[in-house]
Amino acid sequence: MLRMDSIHLRQLIQAIYPLTDEEWDDFSTLWHPFAAQRKTTLTAAGETEKYLYFVQEGTQRVCYIDQDGREATLVFSYPPSFGGVVDSFFIQQPSHYYYETLTPSLFLRLSFADLQTIVARRPAIETFIRLGLAQALSGVLERLVELQCYSSATRFSRLLQRSPHMLQVVPHKYLANYIGVDPTNFSKLINTIKG
Repeated sequence: MLRMDSIHLRQLIQAIYPLTDEEWDDFSTLWHPFAAQRKTTLTAAGETEKYLYFVQEGTQRVCYIDQDGREATLVFSYPPSFGGVVDSFFIQQPSHYYYETLTPSLFLRLSFADLQTIVARRPAIETFIRLGLAQALSGVLERLVELQCYSSATRFSRLLQRSPHMLQVVPHKYLANYIGVDPTNFSKLINTIKG
């Protein structure tokens, strides 16, 4: 049986924009438990994202695959964070990206239709969404600076500062792809921290 543990979800929402108990009670009833096995594609390119996910357990990634089959890992999600192909979800247009689990994963998820309904009734939810998206955009811009201005060693160091556990839970080929280095060079980076 899947658990409906919304404590961490509420803590994350409250950190972005505090809701009253009444607003939270209304909003929390719309999130539903969902589980997925390792290497499950939750959203494929060409599909419209139907859900906003809150990660309770597991690690996932959003990636892009070009016409030649080359992959670009864009973002990882893990507890306690939101996940999914967020742009596709909010504009309700087909995704250019894939959202897949890297490990067995447990989520709470919210449908787009339910979000639209609550936003119409509860303006505070819309404020939370707007502020959350602004924080996400800030993170994307910071990531672009890393990719364009920093060395691979600095990108690796910043990844370890933000998410040190990633070395243990994400296959190294995805981490290498995320920081934009060849897997062989990634092995050299790992050896520099072990040495």
